[in-house]
Amino acid sequence: MDESSHRHYADALERARRDGTPVAPLTEAEPELALEDAYAIQQVGVAARLEAGARLIGHKIGLTSTAVQAQLGVDQPDFGALLDDMSVPDGVVAAGRLLQPRVEAEFAFHLRAELRGPGVTDDDVRAATAAVQPAIEIVDSRIAQWRIALADTVADNASSGAFVLGGTRFEVEALEPASAEVSLARNGEVVETGRADLVLGDPVRAVSWLANALAPFGAHLTAGEVVLSGACTRMVDAAPGDVFRADFGRFGTLDLEFATA
Repeated sequence: MDESSHRHYADALERARRDGTPVAPLTEAEPELALEDAYAIQQVGVAARLEAGARLIGHKIGLTSTAVQAQLGVDQPDFGALLDDMSVPDGVVAAGRLLQPRVEAEFAFHLRAELRGPGVTDDDVRAATAAVQPAIEIVDSRIAQWRIALADTVADNASSGAFVLGGTRFEVEALEPASAEVSLARNGEVVETGRADLVLGDPVRAVSWLANALAPFGAHLTAGEVVLSGACTRMVDAAPGDVFRADFGRFGTLDLEFATA
């Protein structure tokens, strides 16, 4: 696939994000869409948002649990960019901001040092981490009805939407062993439960995976970045008026509201 095709599909996904009208899966038009091309489409789309004034503040790792992989019919993790306009500091998502939002609970890593692959180890991640913090990621798809193959979600910036940080910041060692239990409630009813070790066995391992996965693209994680390490729970659909609470036990709780107007 050539650069003009990368830009064509990146532009289509960006129009869907801005206009609120999902597009057909890219893999319907391009059944043999390679991951290399999907990441190239993602890079073009992210670059356009940066040129428009957004700022890169971190990365997200997706599809790190077998439960979420099964939910979407994929078989490996992926990654995308976090931009400053994706942060929801007050925990309230404006109506109409997202197309097809789904919610999942995970841990965010705050980095104090760069991680440059290949060869990044879990111990390297521990040494480079300033703190870990509870997070809610709001995943969203610009692909109609979430009919995605792996290449579709990769091209679509790993189905990123928005994110909320909260709860207690703590030392990364507090996650060891990675057995912290997490629950996600919607409108007062627990709808999902999970554990930190559902994230590739350990959220730390997910971050080392990301640092090494970025290397072939000439990219790396930098000091000051936030990394969403992947879901401890399956994704849950969200609708206007829904209120979510993610409970991370001793690490605190985190609330998220979807506004109705």
